[in-house]
Amino acid sequence: MKYFEEKSKRIPVIASVDVLVAGGGPAGVGAALMAAREGVNVMLLEMEGCLGGVATAGMMSHWTGSSSSRILDEIYDRCEEIERELDFHMAQKGCSRNTVYHEVQKIALDRMMQEAGVRVLFYTKAVDAHVVDGRIVGVTVENKTGRGYIEAKRVIDATGDGDVAAYAGVPYIKGRETDGRMQPATLMFKIGGVAPDAVTPGSFETLVPTAKGELQALAKELLPHPAGHVLLYRNTTPGTVVCNMTNAIEVDGTDAESVSRALMVCRSQIPPIIKFLREYVPGYENCWLMGSASLLGIRETRHFEGLQTLTKEDILEARLYDDWVVRRAHFNFDVHNLTGASLDKTGVQHKFTQKGEYSIPYGCLLPRNVEGLLLSGRNISGSHMAHSNFRVMPVCIAIGEAAGLAAALSLKEKVALRDLDVTKIQAKAGI
Repeated sequence: MKYFEEKSKRIPVIASVDVLVAGGGPAGVGAALMAAREGVNVMLLEMEGCLGGVATAGMMSHWTGSSSSRILDEIYDRCEEIERELDFHMAQKGCSRNTVYHEVQKIALDRMMQEAGVRVLFYTKAVDAHVVDGRIVGVTVENKTGRGYIEAKRVIDATGDGDVAAYAGVPYIKGRETDGRMQPATLMFKIGGVAPDAVTPGSFETLVPTAKGELQALAKELLPHPAGHVLLYRNTTPGTVVCNMTNAIEVDGTDAESVSRALMVCRSQIPPIIKFLREYVPGYENCWLMGSASLLGIRETRHFEGLQTLTKEDILEARLYDDWVVRRAHFNFDVHNLTGASLDKTGVQHKFTQKGEYSIPYGCLLPRNVEGLLLSGRNISGSHMAHSNFRVMPVCIAIGEAAGLAAALSLKEKVALRDLDVTKIQAKAGI
């Protein structure tokens, strides 16, 4: 590889904050709100033009899975409040509180941040992290203004891919432990013109017989590889459905060329998918493309080394750790096929057996070798299989809430993050 020697230059210190949260998806939203509500000075960085991450820019259909998150219920309430403000009363059958009305949720999240006093910088990306004597002290960012430095007493990495933690030198592996393979990527898109009684297969294991054949089998046969499954979800406005059907394999979400290629692959699949829906899926004969997400849905990249690591067995046994910071987490092993369409052979949905709701211990949020930094969301310390469960948005927002509380309380108690009394987080979480 050729290299170019960049000229050294001074960059401005654009902010000095108590808590810096990198990433405005569910994990970052939970972290920023909880920290700010504890009275500390919080800044939130987001590379897109809205908060919510996959829930909004990623055009996700619904908040799937469950956890002890309090803020998620607030988001539901605020969205309903804005819908009343907009005189919206047309929600179609099949929708519930966890269905995402994307534009409304963007407004709701903005309002919640403003009310909490969180300073938000959109179109801003962390591009380096600075560690002194084993402690993170700040982050370099880039945006329209240029390159700048943000001093921070605590940093929460909610970037999904763990960009800040990687820059800070936290050890990690990518993907599956055995071979490094990562779950495929998806670009969500929305269609209109769907009949009120149209079918909406919501899982890989949902089989729908039709006059022309079973839908999942037809999709696997007729759609361009690696697409080949049918996942459809009612959205809020009449006749609209969100499609989780594009598929790009062998994608590295930390590599710009790989992400760019995946975006083009997924967009190229949209026309044949719509053609397939019109011809083979009852109720979709007149469907049309409304729009696609601006954010590619990356399911898996880096798994960091924490003081503790969540495992498949922790989830199956529904373990309640004494040092829990997230409780009542529940979902299945949602492993999409790493080599093609549909569910991977290791994934389990309908027949998922779990003894109950599981917990996530505090040590999964603490990087092994960097003080002052917290992992938040799908980048916490966990195995490939455990990650396929805790990566869903309701669990990620609960992880974020815990991270925000830990950051704020450690500052107020004047202790290192790893020395914080976890019962203080548990008491404040109120769950």
